[in-house]
Amino acid sequence: MIVHTIEDTCLVYLLADPATRSAVAIDAGSGRWLEQLASYGVDVVTDVLVTHHHRDQVEGLPLLAASGTRIWVPENEAELIADADHHWQRRNLTNNYDLHTDRFSLLSSVPVAGVMKDYSTSEIGHLSVQTLPTPGHTPGSVSYLIDGYAFTGDLIHSPGKVWSAAALQWSYVGLEGAAMTMASLVQLLDHQPRALLPSHGIRMDDPSTAVKSTCAALQDLMTVRLGTPYGLLDKLEDPYVALSPHLLMNRTSESRSYALLSDSGTALLIDYGYDLTTNIPTGGPRHVVRPWLPSLRALHRDYGIERVEVAIPTHYHDDHVAAFNLLREVHGTEVWASAPVAHVLENPTHYDLPCLWYEPIPCARHIENGAGIRWREYELSMHALPGHTLYASAIEFEADGRRVLATGDQQTGTWSPDGVAEIPNFQYANAFAADDYAASAALYQRLQPELMISGHWDPLPVTPPYLDELTRLGDEVARAHRALLPPSDPVFTGPVRISPYRIDAVNGQPFTVQVSVPADLVVPAGWECRRVDAREFVVIPRVDQPVRRARIAAGITRDGLYLGQLAEALIDVHLS
Repeated sequence: MIVHTIEDTCLVYLLADPATRSAVAIDAGSGRWLEQLASYGVDVVTDVLVTHHHRDQVEGLPLLAASGTRIWVPENEAELIADADHHWQRRNLTNNYDLHTDRFSLLSSVPVAGVMKDYSTSEIGHLSVQTLPTPGHTPGSVSYLIDGYAFTGDLIHSPGKVWSAAALQWSYVGLEGAAMTMASLVQLLDHQPRALLPSHGIRMDDPSTAVKSTCAALQDLMTVRLGTPYGLLDKLEDPYVALSPHLLMNRTSESRSYALLSDSGTALLIDYGYDLTTNIPTGGPRHVVRPWLPSLRALHRDYGIERVEVAIPTHYHDDHVAAFNLLREVHGTEVWASAPVAHVLENPTHYDLPCLWYEPIPCARHIENGAGIRWREYELSMHALPGHTLYASAIEFEADGRRVLATGDQQTGTWSPDGVAEIPNFQYANAFAADDYAASAALYQRLQPELMISGHWDPLPVTPPYLDELTRLGDEVARAHRALLPPSDPVFTGPVRISPYRIDAVNGQPFTVQVSVPADLVVPAGWECRRVDAREFVVIPRVDQPVRRARIAAGITRDGLYLGQLAEALIDVHLS
């Protein structure tokens, strides 16, 4: 392999194979360099690997695509390249507090051959390519490790410098990208690259020194701007708190996750959302949300864990499950979940709920609430835990002689014998009902756990006064709602829902929907609708052009009184 460095809108690296006079390019730049291809001893560029979506990296992709070059892009940024048109239509521009640099994107979509998955090794052209997640310059940036060389995009410019400060500020008041850049650089050194080759800057043949000086400069910037750095590197090196010899809490993740260790050298994770993050994500397009697996390096290094065999969620929220698919793809981890939670994970488009993950999460096992399951030397039991959300389960197990109950986000976990009160963490959009906290308190009284572990708060040793406080709290939640609301409120009767909520349909082809209560279904003019029973309907869309988010609604009559269209569903209709 011969590496040619081409100065363009960014540094384009042409990795040539003299025997075949072919090459693989790292980033595209403007594409004008194609006119001098023969001067590099190359007749054809078979593939181009994109490090991130910025226009100075990808402006030339249409020229490369026209010449037959296969285009490979970071998985987390594929939509910004293959579906740029959609991105420009939906990007918020007014009253905008989102500082991600996703407007520095292609003006029009370009078809891609495929995506480069985090932590994967792929054969691209004549090369073996390892893809490393390196968020920082953008949330979805990657670096490519090829023959010991790290092609780092705009993660680093030169020792002690980065290419853009503005790109490091993802939110209106933060410097999230600066902290993530440091974490990415430190993890990059784990692979002992022989040199760092950036998109802007200079080749660095002493990666360790370059990383050290750049991290120091980034720390300085964060201290000047924020008064204190994020402290992410300390968490990267020491992510776990041992609650007992076989039960660890990950203090770096959002929400907190827990590792149950087996003497076989394997682990089971309870929840695993956004590991080593600067703050809790607040939703948005897929390209701004990046799960990765940095804490697992310490799980292996410090505790001898060779494999994460199983991951179990307490509930479906993205901050608890975002990395589950990545765990399965990289480590072969099986996802086990209670049956209600598993259905949400596997069918997110069926639900109108907050905090859904973007893609389905396949579950190897669906466990009925009230049932137990064995993993290695442990027996775990699942229990329905309504309150924070209807689709949640408490996970009961024994670790190192202590009965433990994982409760997710049910309550804040701030109680103390000194009188600090618990706070019930309910959100109505999560399908909350007035008596949910009384039901969960009754469960706790029945199970009598010795330790409760939660999603965002410190573990709590359980005492009789604490269980009594949760019982009081459950009664207070129910009382307050009964005092305020009429009995016909959805908190008591249950919300009306249409399932699936988001539907991909084809013109003229039927699809089926169900309403949670007896209803009439309202569909657009010209569409056909046939009732199967009081709650189920078959709908046939009739359109003359593709339609995005057509609406259907459930009209509800209760006790002879028509209450109106209390639920809707959204349908994308394609012509074929």
